[in-house]
Amino acid sequence: MKISTKGRYGLTIMMELASRHGEGPTSLKSIATRHELSEHYLEQLIAPLRNAGLVKSIRGAYGGYVLSKSPEEITSGDVIRVLEGPISPVEFTEEEDPAKRYLWLRIRDSISAVLDSTTLADLINYKDDGLSDGYMFYI
Repeated sequence: MKISTKGRYGLTIMMELASRHGEGPTSLKSIATRHELSEHYLEQLIAPLRNAGLVKSIRGAYGGYVLSKSPEEITSGDVIRVLEGPISPVEFTEEEDPAKRYLWLRIRDSISAVLDSTTLADLINYKDDGLSDGYMFYI
């Protein structure tokens, strides 16, 4: 499963709103500028987030968007499902081998467990400990 720019940029929007939670509305223009993203693209992403009840829009000269709940109550799974659709590594068919089907279900459930246990608060409070999960190659 690969998360597209919709999911990644959607999380960026939501993390920005979470980091400013309680400070009033944030404009998409400020988020776009800060992260060097297209404001027009962010406008396309905010609509489904608003329709799903994750954000509220505030009109007016000092308007923008705010989270509809606290950052502790919104998970990354909420955001990813709205923008990417159901979490599934493969399309399931009736003819699928039972052993492979079991594997795909375990992968789906593992991904869902991580996304559903990671809140926006967790993401904005994350501190990098300097340890990376990258590979080191020696020649």
